[in-house]
Amino acid sequence: MKKQFFPKKRWMIWMLAVVWLTRFAAGCGVEKTDNRKLEDLSYTILEDKEVPQEFLAIIEERKEQIFKLTYLDEENLYIAVGYGVQQTGGYSISINECYHTQNAIYFDTTLIGPSKGEQVNEAKSYPYLVIKTKNLEKNVV
Repeated sequence: MKKQFFPKKRWMIWMLAVVWLTRFAAGCGVEKTDNRKLEDLSYTILEDKEVPQEFLAIIEERKEQIFKLTYLDEENLYIAVGYGVQQTGGYSISINECYHTQNAIYFDTTLIGPSKGEQVNEAKSYPYLVIKTKNLEKNVV
C-alpha cells in the first residue's frame, strides 16, 4: 500500500511545483496594457534643417529601407518614419494618428503615391517624415 501512496505524493509535489513556477513566471515582466486614448499629441512636422544633426545622420544611413526611429533630447521626442527607396518622386506621407495612452505613444502614417497622370521626377526618392513632440517618457508604437 505504501507503493501506491508514494506515487500520489510525488505527483502532488510535482503539480504544486508546476503551479508555483507558472505563477512565478507569469509575474515576470507583465505590464498592464491600457490602449485607451488619453489625448491627441500636438506635434510639429520638421524640415531637414530643423532635425538634430545626429538624428538626421542616422536617418540618412537608413533611408533606403523602411524605418521607424525615435530620438530624445532634454525636452523633446523626435519620431521619424521612412518608406525606403521609391522608383520616382511625387510621394507624400499622411499622419493618420498621433496620441498617447497610459503606457505608450501611438503614431500612425500612410505613404501616398503620385496621382495617375501626375508629372513626377523619374529619379529615385526616399520619402520620410520627422515630427517633434513633447517627451512623455513612453514607448512609441
